[in-house]
Amino acid sequence: MPLSPERPDRSLPPVWANLYSDTQTKPTRAMREAMLSAEVGDEQHGDDPTVLALCDRMAALFGKEAAMFLPSGTMCNEIALLTHCSPGDEVLAHPTAHIVIAEGGAPAALAGVQITPLPGPRGQFDVETLAQALHPQTRHAPPQRLVVVEQTSNLGGGSVWPLDRLSAVAALAHQHGLAAHMDGARLLNACVAAGVSPHEMAADYDSVWLDFTKGLGAPLGAVLMGSADFIDAAWRWKQRLGGALRQAGICAAACLYALDHHVERLADDHENARELARGLAQIPGIEVELPETNLVFFDTAGTGLTAEALASRLRQEGIMISVMGRYRARACLHLDVGRKEVALVTEVIRRVVSSQ
Repeated sequence: MPLSPERPDRSLPPVWANLYSDTQTKPTRAMREAMLSAEVGDEQHGDDPTVLALCDRMAALFGKEAAMFLPSGTMCNEIALLTHCSPGDEVLAHPTAHIVIAEGGAPAALAGVQITPLPGPRGQFDVETLAQALHPQTRHAPPQRLVVVEQTSNLGGGSVWPLDRLSAVAALAHQHGLAAHMDGARLLNACVAAGVSPHEMAADYDSVWLDFTKGLGAPLGAVLMGSADFIDAAWRWKQRLGGALRQAGICAAACLYALDHHVERLADDHENARELARGLAQIPGIEVELPETNLVFFDTAGTGLTAEALASRLRQEGIMISVMGRYRARACLHLDVGRKEVALVTEVIRRVVSSQ
C-alpha cells in the first residue's frame, strides 16, 4: 500500500454522494465570505484577533481556562500526549482509539509512550476495566500518566460515551494520579445527540479538543483546551512540531462561522444517518449497526461482496464509502449529503447488491 495518497483515477465518474467521511465537507459560500473578511494578525506572536476570539470562545464553551488553535486534530492529540507525558510513560486507551490506529505511530515515535489497550464494546471501556489495568507505581513498571477517551468513538460506530461513564473514568484516573484527555473529534455530535452541553461533557477532563473539519464543515482547524498551565506548556510542543501559524485568522473565521451556523444542524446529519440505516437494513444481505450519530456502519458479508468490492462498484456510480474491514463498511453523513442523496444512495446500493 502506498504511503502517499494515490492520484485520482480520471476515468471514474464525478462523485455526487461523498459518504467517505465528514472530512469531505466543503466550506459553504457564507463560510468562505467570513474567511475573506476576517481580521488577521500574527498568530505565533499572539496578535491575530480572530484566532484569539475563537480560543476565548472555545475555552468559555468548554469551561476551560485556555485554548490553542491548531491545524488538525491529530496535532491536538499528539501535543496533549507530549505535554501530559514523558518518554517511557504509559497511556491507557481503547484499542480502536484514533491515537492507536490512525496517527502513524506518533505516540511512540514522538512522545515515546506506550499505549495499554482497554477493551470494551462500541469503542468504549468502563471504569471496572480501567481499574483492572491500573497498577502500583514501581520502578519496574512504566509510570501510568494518562487515560484517553474518544467522544464520539469512530470505530465504535459513532457511539456516544454516557456522561456518567466519562465522569467515573476521569474520577478513577485522578484518584490514581493520572490525567484524563478527551479526543473530541466529533464531540459536538455527541453533545447534540445526548442533549448535554460541551461544558458538562468535558468538565472532568484535563484536556479536550474539538475538530472543525468534520461535521462542522471548516477546511482546517482544531482547538485544544485545558488549564492555563497546560496550554502554556503545550505551546512549546506546538512550536517544536511546526504548528505555530501566521495570519491564521482566515481559518479561525471559518471555525467561528461553524460555531454560529453548523452546530444545531448536526441533528440533521444524525437523522439522515438513521434514514440511511433504515434503508440499508431492508436490503437483503446487509446487516446494519444502529447509528447513534452521523456514522452508519454495515456488514456486507450476506451480499456475497466484500466491503472493498462494494465500495469499488459504488465508486463507479459516483458514490464514495469507507472500507473499515473485510466486510465492514462505513457511510458518513454530513452537511454536503442531504435527504435526497440518502434516498438515491439507498437505491443504488440496492441495485448493486441485487445484481451480484
